[in-house]
Amino acid sequence: MHSLAQTAPAAGKAPFDFDEAFRRLRAALGDLPKAAMFELRDRGYGSLFEQLVASLISARTRDETTIPVCLRLFEAARTPEAMATLDEPALVRLLHGATFPEPKARDILALSRRIIGELGSVVPDTPEGLTAFRGVGPKIAALTLGVALGQPRIAVDIHVHRIANRWGIVATSTPERTQAALETVLPERYRVEINERLVPFGKHVCTGERPLCSRCPLLDMCRQVGVTTHR
Repeated sequence: MHSLAQTAPAAGKAPFDFDEAFRRLRAALGDLPKAAMFELRDRGYGSLFEQLVASLISARTRDETTIPVCLRLFEAARTPEAMATLDEPALVRLLHGATFPEPKARDILALSRRIIGELGSVVPDTPEGLTAFRGVGPKIAALTLGVALGQPRIAVDIHVHRIANRWGIVATSTPERTQAALETVLPERYRVEINERLVPFGKHVCTGERPLCSRCPLLDMCRQVGVTTHR
């Protein structure tokens, strides 16, 4: 049975079918660069600690920068114990290129030391546990737990927020409200994958300005909410 969003189709549009939508997205995005956390996971950096650190680094940093910065960092340290041995200036140098390297270095060192000293070297596997660390918000926690552990959590960035509203499956004004709305309509099996697919889709097809609607594999289902000009 197909999963359908609980919204009526717009005039001339088919009902939004999540199963078909994700099938088409997988086929259409195969040759595009992956979202950073998924690329790192597929390169072997998928542990809970590595994904937590990488997600923190990725905040307000482009994927094209996040990936090489994380690869450089993980050559030096891949565990809380190894990370805690670095001094702050060395970690700042390793984070060169990422946005806000100094506060991110402080946060990574602080959470590494807390994991070792207070948590018996066990990284928390709940949103509450992760957001207790300085610098880790709900989006970072959801992305970390989803990619590293496969927990069905929705990480909403600007691409997911924009596209979900453009499709017409939600009608919200902020990423936080989009996350809550998606939790009512998006099947659990797609809650991690929506970030994996919509980040590259949003960068290369369903862009913020003048989206490439002529190349969109979901055009027959998309309501094109807010689209005034397109290519």
